[in-house]
Amino acid sequence: MTTAIDVGLLILRVTVGVTLAAHGYAKIFRGGGLAGTARWFDSIGMRPGRLHAPLAAFTEIGAGVLFALGFLTPLAAAAMIALMVVAAWTVHRDSGFFIVGNGWEYNFVLACVALSVAVTGSGRLSVDHLIGLGSEIAQWWGLVIALVIGLGAGVGQIAVFFRPPVPAEQR
Repeated sequence: MTTAIDVGLLILRVTVGVTLAAHGYAKIFRGGGLAGTARWFDSIGMRPGRLHAPLAAFTEIGAGVLFALGFLTPLAAAAMIALMVVAAWTVHRDSGFFIVGNGWEYNFVLACVALSVAVTGSGRLSVDHLIGLGSEIAQWWGLVIALVIGLGAGVGQIAVFFRPPVPAEQR
């Protein structure tokens, strides 16, 4: 039987998943497209930008769609956590917490939503539930999968690729 919790999880998953996918779409089709996004990645120190622009865009689209559908939810959550760790560190960390000052608040909230849904499971109104994965990978395994893979991928990507630009006065 579908409960109010299942409906609440559906609303949360679809809202956050579609929002994340829209960010990926924008990296491809808005502004300067992937080429402009690649230049921006280069400018913030995520080099090579030509690699990171499509990687970020398609990861946002893929993770967002999977999260909205509630399909392979802990893996979708892991991708979301990795994306938010990289975004928070490379773009927002020097601006403090609050989003009104370009801080990392938004990244933190999205990562926590992803982790929370990985732990609770995606609910009965999800593909995971339809194919019998709902209770198998939720709870503690959902936490472990999302947190370990998400943090590992995000921190790994920062360690390997992030080279912050040197301010002009320090050159």
